[in-house]
Amino acid sequence: MLAPLTAGLATLCASTSLTGVVGGFGWLAYVAVVVVLVASTGLALRSIRTPTPLVGLAQLVVLLLMVTGVFTRNGILGIIPGPAAFGELDHVLTTAFEQIRTALPPVEATSPILCLVTIAMGMVAVLVDTLAVAASAPAATGLVLLCVYAVPASLSDKMLPWWTFLLGASAFAALLAVDGNHRHRRWRNRDASGLGGSPAAASAPVAVVALALVMGLVAGATITAVGTVGRLPGSGHDGPPGGSGGLGVNPFTSLRGMLDQGSAVDLFRVRGLGNDKRLLRAFTLDTYHPNQGWSLPDGPMPAGFPAEGSLPSATGDNGTGESRQIRIEPVNWVDVWLPTYGALRGLQGMGPGWYYDPVSGAVFTERKQHVPAYTEVASLAEPSKDQLEAVRLGPSDIPAAYTAISGVDPRVVALTQQITAHAGTTFDKATAIWRYFTAENGFTYDTSTAAAADSDALADFLLNGKRGFCEQFASAMAVMLRVLGIPSRVAVGFTTGVPQGDYRTITSQDAHAWVEVYFGKLGWVGFDPTPRSDGRGYVPPYLQSGSPANDPSAKDKQEVPSVSTVHAAPTGAPTPQQNGSGNNGQQAAGNGGGWTGWGLLALALLAIALTAGALLAARLARGRPRWLPLAAAGAWLLTVLLAAWLIHWSLALILLVLVVAGLAPAVLRELQRRRRRRAITAREPGAADAAWAELLDECADRGVPLSSSDTVRAAAKKVAHQHRLDETGQDHLRTMVAVVERSWYAEEGSRTDAEFTAAFEGVRESLRRNAPMSWRGRLFPRSVLRRRGGR
Repeated sequence: MLAPLTAGLATLCASTSLTGVVGGFGWLAYVAVVVVLVASTGLALRSIRTPTPLVGLAQLVVLLLMVTGVFTRNGILGIIPGPAAFGELDHVLTTAFEQIRTALPPVEATSPILCLVTIAMGMVAVLVDTLAVAASAPAATGLVLLCVYAVPASLSDKMLPWWTFLLGASAFAALLAVDGNHRHRRWRNRDASGLGGSPAAASAPVAVVALALVMGLVAGATITAVGTVGRLPGSGHDGPPGGSGGLGVNPFTSLRGMLDQGSAVDLFRVRGLGNDKRLLRAFTLDTYHPNQGWSLPDGPMPAGFPAEGSLPSATGDNGTGESRQIRIEPVNWVDVWLPTYGALRGLQGMGPGWYYDPVSGAVFTERKQHVPAYTEVASLAEPSKDQLEAVRLGPSDIPAAYTAISGVDPRVVALTQQITAHAGTTFDKATAIWRYFTAENGFTYDTSTAAAADSDALADFLLNGKRGFCEQFASAMAVMLRVLGIPSRVAVGFTTGVPQGDYRTITSQDAHAWVEVYFGKLGWVGFDPTPRSDGRGYVPPYLQSGSPANDPSAKDKQEVPSVSTVHAAPTGAPTPQQNGSGNNGQQAAGNGGGWTGWGLLALALLAIALTAGALLAARLARGRPRWLPLAAAGAWLLTVLLAAWLIHWSLALILLVLVVAGLAPAVLRELQRRRRRRAITAREPGAADAAWAELLDECADRGVPLSSSDTVRAAAKKVAHQHRLDETGQDHLRTMVAVVERSWYAEEGSRTDAEFTAAFEGVRESLRRNAPMSWRGRLFPRSVLRRRGGR
């Protein structure tokens, strides 16, 4: 009774670490309910001696019923999931993943987020309950609970609250103490209620865990680069990061929100620009989501051209201008994007796996990684004001994807038309909108947007709040341009940085967003509407009027970046890593929908069918297929790994490592068993020793270890008595004892024969019939985990 309650308490306490990534405490009630349901289900089924696999399966079913009843409206009888409910759950989880991608932690505890938290912590509760109660291995739950802490610790930009570690450590210590007391009473054969035993016995696990917690927190905060963001890896200005961390930019712009300025971290050192100032572009966003912001297009990234080979000309670059070689040295940059200047003509120093898309102007790879130093060959030429004013775009010259717009408030349309009423050319209209975002018109740079006063975020920014940072200014201008049918997109990258000796330093505080407008043969031309006064901005010659009153370079606020650590959950629209392969365009898992959702459902149904088949075969047939339990376990493992992959590939990797570590003792035991049986079958000189050692290990795995001081005959009597061997098994054991004694004590020893091999297998078969091994004995064999004395 006490063990499942303590296991549930440990799960609940560990879940408090989610306060770092989920706002408020309302979600804790959902976790508490699901933990109680899982613990109660396990307690009830174990009281009637239900097999362990069936208990775990029932707990998962209860979790599914709860999730269906709470988070869907189409369940059969309200709680039983059907096709409609599964479809609704798929939509809810997809929404949760989207919210994670487009928000900074802590995210709002919306219904989709609550559903995701409930499912995740419910599965953790099932795993902890199984390990602590069914497998009697509470120490192994420490790895599971550590994973619970690792996720919010890696995603949160702040140190997790100290009290959540105290709660988790205390609950884990209590779990160990309860298990230790249970073993103490079982060994001493005490039936008294209460804790029993000495206080010292119960306090020992508490002291060990408390000491380990203190040492871990101190070491994590002062020595290592791993932990709960106590110190940001590479937060200094010299050299590479101390750990494996790094920074990247988010492929999303939001119309509302708050900017976390953080500390300045060096990202790039640039040589070859001289006195020229240019914006460093990482990627561009061309899809507008009404009332939200701009993102990458849905679906996989285009195939692209290998970046290490010859590259096609960028839009607007005829190849006749001067080529500049710009050396870019990433310092703490970890991302899928490779930032470039101007019109890209070539890249040097890049290995395979990088691709260039001339349409978006982005260079990307499939996975986030530390980027090596590279040299860009580029054209920095810019069109003149006269050239831009002369451009007349026809319908066939305008890319449809860059003029698509919907869901714009009529007030924004009216304001846009009013601003550009006297502008004749495309350039004049773009310039008029660009000049609108000034202090004279009430716009102010700030690290947070004004409090919401209107249901439409864009109209609220343009007409009411007029306060925000680069994301809001760039997002608003790009929408206003598309309202007029002018092709536009939002570019995300970095400002010009600051000069230091013979290079320019670009830091995390240079992260920036601006607008690019399409001018036909002249290509994409930049317009930066964000106010700046720190000297890092860039106003191109075609926008310079020489009048401080009208020159946005004199705007009065400093731009600060929107950056995220590489450990953070993806915040934005799908990157190539999340949504597709850079070289083949195939969509990858990780978005919670598509074929992966159906694949997860199919695997779960297969696992349920195999488990049912294995249980039925175990009850109806002695010679049941031995592959059925293994197949069921493999199906469940694949199901869990795929579910973890849908959340994030790193979680699937962590689970895979834990599974491999958990199966290692069983694999070692099986290898040892096969080696000994091979020696016995081949009748090698040491076959008798191998048979006796295997028999002792079989007993130890069943929880009845034999003393090394016992003689062969004394040990054999204990085996026959404690494991209740039948008559046939005892006859085979007598044959084994006779051969083992001759091999040990005869002057010339004795070789084994076919009768001995048959007797050994007969004893093992009798043990299987009369003393079947528990799941704990199979997964965590004591003969491997605990050293046994000599013969």
